[in-house]
Amino acid sequence: MSAAILGAALAGAQALLAGAMALAAWRLFRGPRAQDRVLALDTLYVNGATLLLVFGIRSGSTLYFEAALLVALLGFAATAALARFLMRGEVIE
Repeated sequence: MSAAILGAALAGAQALLAGAMALAAWRLFRGPRAQDRVLALDTLYVNGATLLLVFGIRSGSTLYFEAALLVALLGFAATAALARFLMRGEVIE
């Protein structure tokens, strides 16, 4: 695979992920219900972790991969806590 093709594909992926993050942030602030906001937050952290992975591929640094893993783990915990709060009204019983 040519380096120019890989560079163009990574730049395109970064642009599309940035657009997806902008749309998710719009839904996060505009969402009429709390469930819409939780789903937008979930989408936002998944796109953020994927954008970090693309940055890692582009730069060749493993630091971005570790940061993406950390974002994914914290995002999952936050989504689970928010979903539980919306279902029961409390996080810790």
